[in-house]
Amino acid sequence: MSELKNPSGRPIQNYVFGAILILLFVAVCRLLSPFFTALLWSVLLYILISPLHRRIIKNINFDTRKGKILRSFWAVVFTLGTMVLVLFPFSMVVSLFLRQIIELGSFISEQLKERPEYLQELFEKISNLIREITAEQINITADDITNQINAFIINEMQRIGHLSRNIIQGVGGLFINTLVMVFSLFFFYIDGQYLSRLALRTIPIKSEYISALTKKFMDITRNLFFGYILVALLQSVVAFTIFTIFKVQGPLVLSVLTFLLVFLPMIGATIVYIPVTILMIASGDVAGGLIFFAVSAIFISGIDNILRPIFLKDRIKLHPLVIFFAILGGLAIFGFNGFILGPVLVILFLTVLDLFLTEHKIIR
Repeated sequence: MSELKNPSGRPIQNYVFGAILILLFVAVCRLLSPFFTALLWSVLLYILISPLHRRIIKNINFDTRKGKILRSFWAVVFTLGTMVLVLFPFSMVVSLFLRQIIELGSFISEQLKERPEYLQELFEKISNLIREITAEQINITADDITNQINAFIINEMQRIGHLSRNIIQGVGGLFINTLVMVFSLFFFYIDGQYLSRLALRTIPIKSEYISALTKKFMDITRNLFFGYILVALLQSVVAFTIFTIFKVQGPLVLSVLTFLLVFLPMIGATIVYIPVTILMIASGDVAGGLIFFAVSAIFISGIDNILRPIFLKDRIKLHPLVIFFAILGGLAIFGFNGFILGPVLVILFLTVLDLFLTEHKIIR
């Protein structure tokens, strides 16, 4: 019996098989989607720590019984060590963050009870200071500041309410994702190379292209972490130290804001410490405010200008504006995962485009 073909001569079975393959791929993605975040950060942590793991186990013969036991032993050690390295600081920061939020609320409440006119006087000082600094170009009144803050508080209270409900609902999910990360990391450390080859077999392109994409993905992940996330962490730690030394209320809260805002080009951490400087000066501590501003500008913003070039050294050959929009778009679409996924997707797209143009000899 002749093989059923379409008018172009290509077997219909190929289209059917391709459709089945696509449907099964979508089904597998859907199956794994509840654990996407846990798997993503497990892969990230494995990429960052695996060089040390490979260095330790490189002389072990896995064909022997002793070698298999040692491989499992080191996998357990690195898995538990990785989780402790991540969960302990995270839990400490979250608990202190929530505590300082409560302390800030209590401080403001006490100030208002003792001096109901305190905020109005403070806002008038701030508005006068802004007018003086801008040579009357920005004419903002105390009432304008009050209205803006009230609107901000209302919006933030609604967001905090939604966030609290999400946290309560997500406690069980957090526990499950933690277990997924533990199991994933353990098997990554046991069979990381085999699992990576298994995943790469699903990509139907030339082996040399797969090698290029794999190397690019590993480089991007490490460089993004060291050049952006690690630098932001260091800036937030320095900010916390400075805020604590100058006895600024809620230093950890402001440090977390610093970490989130340092990714904004040109503005960065200044959007946090400049308002604090204005508040200090408006409260009467002019010398303290100016010293605080100078120290923050040198040690908080200066870290970005010194350490980021050292870590990156032009390894990510992409304009900072593109990185900024990649992170911003990633956060909008993927949430916190967008810190990594946004830039990775953009750079991988440019890499694939370069391979395509090279393959078809379009590049001149």
